[in-house]
Amino acid sequence: MRKALVCINTSLNSAEEVAQELRSCDEVKEIFLVHGVYDILAKVEGETLDDLTNVINRRIRSLSKVHSTLSLLLLEPKKSVGEKDVILV
Repeated sequence: MRKALVCINTSLNSAEEVAQELRSCDEVKEIFLVHGVYDILAKVEGETLDDLTNVINRRIRSLSKVHSTLSLLLLEPKKSVGEKDVILV
């Protein structure tokens, strides 16, 4: 299973509408409305890298109120156990 975090910029005041559209996509596992450079952060999963790429390009980037995206492909998590139990991704 391949996973990615997709940072999404939307049209002004359209984040909630885009988030609603993303809810209908089975490959989108989590959606966060955020403040800052991006409006939405979505966790996306696909069986293969090609599946993941297709979801991002055809289901997310193609939405009319999505202006731009930044995709971060998640690698295997690493955990460093210490005083603060820091998780490095």
